[in-house]
Amino acid sequence: MSQNAQVSNDNLVLICGKSGAGKSAALRNIKNPEGVVYLNCETGKKLPFKHKFKQIVITEPHEVEQAFDEVENMDDVHTVVVDSLTYLMDMYESQYIYQATDGQKAWGDFAQFFKRLMQKYVASSSKNVVFIAHVKDVLNEADSVMETSVPIKGALKNNGVESYFSCVIGCKKQTLKNLEDYGSDLLQITAEEKALGFKYVFQTKITAKTVNERLRGSMGMWTDKETFIDNDAQMVLDRLHEYYAD
Repeated sequence: MSQNAQVSNDNLVLICGKSGAGKSAALRNIKNPEGVVYLNCETGKKLPFKHKFKQIVITEPHEVEQAFDEVENMDDVHTVVVDSLTYLMDMYESQYIYQATDGQKAWGDFAQFFKRLMQKYVASSSKNVVFIAHVKDVLNEADSVMETSVPIKGALKNNGVESYFSCVIGCKKQTLKNLEDYGSDLLQITAEEKALGFKYVFQTKITAKTVNERLRGSMGMWTDKETFIDNDAQMVLDRLHEYYAD
């Protein structure tokens, strides 16, 4: 399939958040874990739970493209996880830009690597695809506001990596008081969480307090009551399948 083919992957999600917000832990309930290919871009860092994923430790950025090619013909694989996009792009910078003799070309290749990954390999994949990324608060001096986004360098910074996803979910740690106005079958408070007074959640939609974050979802995908849900990637995949069902 050519890189310019008009294809898309409806079952694609970016899960992002700050360190310790529960990003990787959100993968714990994915159904049929033996069918998950987990592309570990964080030097083999262990997941915070026992799993049966097919793990591949990525040590060279283009191995991610190779993995997408290989799993496409694997009927027993239903989901590909890239953890994390942030470390993957840092890896590319370290290996291909840091000592490049032609810096301008190297940064151009950096942008093209990401675009090719998204527009060719991810878009044409028949699998669920979950990207995990770290976010950072940065001052927008023009508007004098703090903006939360996935940090990226070079030309990609202008549009942001979030623009390549129609579903961007935020990982948050919220007090139970902040969740009082939200409630659905997708938000369950456990006894332990009641005792602690907080819960790790997914934020699916922006609120008045988070207008400068780049969360997004297709219109009608989430109700207002579902603005905060359990931090469970399977719930998001189920909703994507339901929303885009023929």
